[in-house]
Amino acid sequence: MLNLLQMESLLQDPNFTILYGMILAILILSTHVWLKSSSSRKLNTPPEVAGAWPVIGHMPVLAKSHLPHKTLASMADEYGPIFTIRLGLSPAVVVSSSEIAKECFTKHDLALASRPQLLASEVMGYNHAFFEFAPYGPYWREVRKIATVELLSNRRIESLLNPVVAAATDSAIKELHKLWTENKNDSGHIRVDLKQWFARLSMNIVLKVVAGKGDNRDIATVDEEENWRCHHALREFLQFLGLFPVADALPFLRWLDLGGHEKSMKRTAKELDTILSGWLEEHKGNSKNLSDNRGDQDFIDVMLSTLNGMEIGGFDADTVIKATCLAIIAGGTDTTITTLTWTVSLLLNNLHVLRKTQEELDAQIGKQRHVKESDVTNLTYLHAIVKETLRLHPAVPLSVPHLSTEDCIITGYYVPKGTRLIFNLWKIQTDPKAWPEPMKFRPERFLSSHKDIDVKNPKFGYMPFGSGRRICPGMSFGLQSVHSMLSRFLHAFEISTPDSSPVDMSEGFGITVDKLTPLEVLLAPRLPDEVYKLT
Repeated sequence: MLNLLQMESLLQDPNFTILYGMILAILILSTHVWLKSSSSRKLNTPPEVAGAWPVIGHMPVLAKSHLPHKTLASMADEYGPIFTIRLGLSPAVVVSSSEIAKECFTKHDLALASRPQLLASEVMGYNHAFFEFAPYGPYWREVRKIATVELLSNRRIESLLNPVVAAATDSAIKELHKLWTENKNDSGHIRVDLKQWFARLSMNIVLKVVAGKGDNRDIATVDEEENWRCHHALREFLQFLGLFPVADALPFLRWLDLGGHEKSMKRTAKELDTILSGWLEEHKGNSKNLSDNRGDQDFIDVMLSTLNGMEIGGFDADTVIKATCLAIIAGGTDTTITTLTWTVSLLLNNLHVLRKTQEELDAQIGKQRHVKESDVTNLTYLHAIVKETLRLHPAVPLSVPHLSTEDCIITGYYVPKGTRLIFNLWKIQTDPKAWPEPMKFRPERFLSSHKDIDVKNPKFGYMPFGSGRRICPGMSFGLQSVHSMLSRFLHAFEISTPDSSPVDMSEGFGITVDKLTPLEVLLAPRLPDEVYKLT
């Protein structure tokens, strides 16, 4: 046994004090969680998944999961279309059916319109100024309105986005044809990693639209080092958004930074802020030379003139601009790259669909010119292909979490204020009751049995961009970009896999779920040489 001197020495040891405090906190929290769970069991709450640990809940179970949307889908098969998991101290209700999703996004839409305050949004999103993760309220409404009207509206897409996408894609295709001319092998092909090609092109487009980067005559000439830095930092940013660090589950342990996530987030935040601050200062220096015509201005120009130094929700104008630009760039690049990569992967594994797509392109456009923006609307089969890709591979298969701001009764279950709600979009969109042969790639379904379903008019069984008040504001921006880039690329080139092998469809990890491995293809021109010189 310890004598009094040893006890006194131990009590003075700071490590012992910390350990004792942690043990005491865990005991108190365990009692709190147990009492809360006992109280909840008296109410008709959604069934809770078995196997929760004291205090930390189901985190050990989810930590083993490389693909959380599929792990939660398996839980839904066992526990039903609405169930509860515990993420540390935070209860979360997972919704996996279109009927319950419809109730949430109609009857309870306002009550579920907020977001939980996550570590990543605080550290990397300018203290929750990143509007996609901002809590519901005046700040979110004002910034979303500015972003929607000044960049994401149909008017701005037609006047600004479409010309940029067309010019950048045509220029990139010309560059790729030149690469083929100089490097084709004996069989008349070159090998290209399309995932990287789409990434570079998407980044060039968004940097031009948001920050005016790139030469007006050749948008594909964005500084490669700047492009790489921005893309690399964004990938880290999105990967961290997809994590669930210990601090989000057990806030009292944040100071320990278990796993080093906060330190890494701060490094990424600093890199992104350096890039965004540089662009902002550059635009301020050029502000005197701006045209009064907003059609000639990029998004930073418009934000500077709209805010004119004004604060919103306690955030200064510079912070609002940088956070909003970050939201637009992140949303406008990663989801586009992911969708394009999955689409081409599915086409290469379903060659009859690829052939039919290119037949439609030839019938509408011919082979003597490139695709024009006015052609894209008429490519009904290509639109169906993109819809089917978004059904099987929604870029964000688990919706960004919602937060209930008041008590709700959802499908007869009591969901208290402060509960997180996670919508498993992938599970909903592969429900065999709504989608015959749900795991098969069948674009034709959107031309027949499901022809009335559209992302802009969701039926709650198909909502790859979410629904309700927090539906993705960049939906039209993303779809226009994907349709335009995909149609131009597929019209310009024949593609196949090396050795005619199937494409590896393994999924990566993050808030956006992309293809884990590169998308390497053999490529050759489909059009006469002189057509590529017209761009």
